[in-house]
Amino acid sequence: MNENNVLSAGTTTIGLVCKDCIVLAADKRATAGNFIAHKKVDKVIPINDKMALTTSGMVSDIQLLIKLLKAELKLKSIRVEREPNVSEAANLLTNIIYSNVRKLSMIPGITHFLLGGTDTKLRLYDLYADGSITEIDDFVASGSGSVIAYGAFEVNYKKDLSESEGVELAIKAVNAAMQRDTATGEGIDVYVINKAGVRKAAHKKVSTKAE
Repeated sequence: MNENNVLSAGTTTIGLVCKDCIVLAADKRATAGNFIAHKKVDKVIPINDKMALTTSGMVSDIQLLIKLLKAELKLKSIRVEREPNVSEAANLLTNIIYSNVRKLSMIPGITHFLLGGTDTKLRLYDLYADGSITEIDDFVASGSGSVIAYGAFEVNYKKDLSESEGVELAIKAVNAAMQRDTATGEGIDVYVINKAGVRKAAHKKVSTKAE
């Protein structure tokens, strides 16, 4: 197994509730201690046409839990003959996280997800590393740069942000973390979730090479 897959990854991921959409964003850098392991990591992952999540924590556990979530959602849709809603997906994933973090292992499985989606309404959930779940009605951040991102939110967030304002604030928050958190860097991916579904709204590439 690649050693980078069993080491924790520092990051900054954020979620915003806007007037007509959910905005999810994250940086592109994965670290193994002080080593920059990867520079082009996709940390915002669409789960289906109506849901996406951000990822932080142990890379191997993240990959496994996402595979399990997708498989379980497909099985549930077959059993109940409809697509699972966002709340069902969030509760399913948090149960998997809880089981994963409580297992006996020399390497603890630590993961933190932000899940956004749309069904009868727009929803954003914080699925914490201990298996707890919280529905968010404004903003949330995870990862090593989250404290810095929260500072940007406290100053700039307001209720009923437009989509363009939400995307701009998401970029501003992750960029602020990139300036001070060594585990956050390389670029920013931004996704928007609205009634039409999930789409990539922005990608900001950041060069780390000296000019």
